[in-house]
Amino acid sequence: MRFAEFADFFERMESTSKRLELTEILVELLKQTPTDVISKAVYLIQGKLRPNFEGIELGVAEKLAMKSIAKSAGITIKKIEDDYKVGGDLGITAGNVLTQKTQTTFSAENITLERVYDTLFKIAKLEGRRSQDMKIKYISSLLNDATSTEAKFILKILLGTLRLGIAENTLMDALAIAFTGEKSNRELVEHAYNVSSDLGHVSEVIAKQGIDGIKKFEINVFSPIRPMLADRVKSETDAFKKFQKEFAAEYKLDGERAQIHKKGNEIIIFSRSLEKITQYYPDIVEKIPNMLICEDCILEAEIVAINENTGDFLPFQELMHRRRKYKVEKAVLDYPITVNFFDVLYVDGKKSINLPYLERRHLLQKIIKETKFAKVIPMSIMKNDGDVIEVLENSINSGCEGLMLKMLDSSYRAGMRGSNWLKLKREYQNELGDSLDLIVIGAFFGKGRRTGRYGTLLLATYNSENDTFPSICKVGTGFTDESLDQLYQLLSPNVTIKMNSRIESDMEADVWFEPNLVIEIVASEITLSPIHKTGFDVLRKDSGFALRFPKFTGKIRTEKHVEDASTDEEVIALYKTQKKSV
Repeated sequence: MRFAEFADFFERMESTSKRLELTEILVELLKQTPTDVISKAVYLIQGKLRPNFEGIELGVAEKLAMKSIAKSAGITIKKIEDDYKVGGDLGITAGNVLTQKTQTTFSAENITLERVYDTLFKIAKLEGRRSQDMKIKYISSLLNDATSTEAKFILKILLGTLRLGIAENTLMDALAIAFTGEKSNRELVEHAYNVSSDLGHVSEVIAKQGIDGIKKFEINVFSPIRPMLADRVKSETDAFKKFQKEFAAEYKLDGERAQIHKKGNEIIIFSRSLEKITQYYPDIVEKIPNMLICEDCILEAEIVAINENTGDFLPFQELMHRRRKYKVEKAVLDYPITVNFFDVLYVDGKKSINLPYLERRHLLQKIIKETKFAKVIPMSIMKNDGDVIEVLENSINSGCEGLMLKMLDSSYRAGMRGSNWLKLKREYQNELGDSLDLIVIGAFFGKGRRTGRYGTLLLATYNSENDTFPSICKVGTGFTDESLDQLYQLLSPNVTIKMNSRIESDMEADVWFEPNLVIEIVASEITLSPIHKTGFDVLRKDSGFALRFPKFTGKIRTEKHVEDASTDEEVIALYKTQKKSV
């Protein structure tokens, strides 16, 4: 398939924000894509090369992309920078400058989708001293043969700035329509995705085998399952209103949620966002096989840092010291952990996700040999408000964040967020009942002791419908000198010349960042705002939502992707709950 055809479809998708129209364009594209490259096409539509859990990233920075464009176009980097400053999109810049090439290529040839994908994959795999030079060589070789439209989208994919408005839900709708003729079969497509976490593989199977192939998708060890997520609830009273019957309560630990896969003595660990994190936990790899009474299994657990002398839980940030490229062995000694299991998804060839919660708990108890290192999170049955208050207080006193509340007869709904699971945290100033995970999109330079650092951060939510990051607040409180230094180090490599096209903000920050970092924020309440863009026009024309008195909790959520941050929908739901309680 010629990449020019692919790029033309991308142009059409960029020109509309209507979900129905996007779906129709996508269906047309999928039908025209040869089955032998359908998975590659689907990955590129998502702006990636492989499923997230494989950890394959392109790692191309703006400066390197500019050098590649300069080499192909035969112009100076200064001219490219000038064009980029005007347009703010390096993909568009590439298209512009390559229409004015001063160099000509006599052997130019049509670029295929396969060539683009395979070249990008080679770039992603490059390591070592000469890798930067090789990346420039590969990129410029593509650009030499590319039309301006092709160049634009090659650069957007390379830089991670491809924004077609294609959410996973839209893609699953399109796959169902294109290859089964019925949108109603999307439920089967979604199940296949939920148990495989790989839409490229799903697309290949449905394109070649149709609906019968999709029905055969099963859970496999070492293929992560998309995690079940919880709704927020503000009080024990609200929890009983939602459940309307007895339910279970588990301590909500302040650690890293992990999906642990075991086959024989081999262990692979995935994060909440399905990133492979096995390398950070060699102690789990070593110890856990001897603590599990099964041959194969998939378990969910919370990994928590502890004080080895007292056994007390330590804050999440202590655990993040393990996220090191080097000297992991030292980090293991300096930051000991416990592994606290709370669910079982698969055991010895049998899936357990369809079992009721209580049955899964009994099964979990049977296969875990509890030690100081590995435990099952205790569970209590809640029969009235007083039970919840008592357990919540005990949870807080034990160094936990609050409670996870779960329906006793609920199955494990992979990839779903719903009211079968609720999270209840300690209230902040008895007003806003939960923290929010927000994306850092910009910063303002500090004064006084914060001179030379970012003093205030501009934060955003994630709009899953539009795949954008609308602003919600500025935050300048809750920071220690240490956290400011840490944030400066994490954010500085993400500085951009112009505001990223996915960011929605009327505020003009001193510095803009690529949206890559998530931090935790508490606030006194959510208010309507004419300035910020979260939920803009949803409840009131020309108004969005903002946080009143936001404060940084000290938690930098490096384990979360920006797409896992708090959404517009969550903020609106919290606002409505807040108004009801007033």
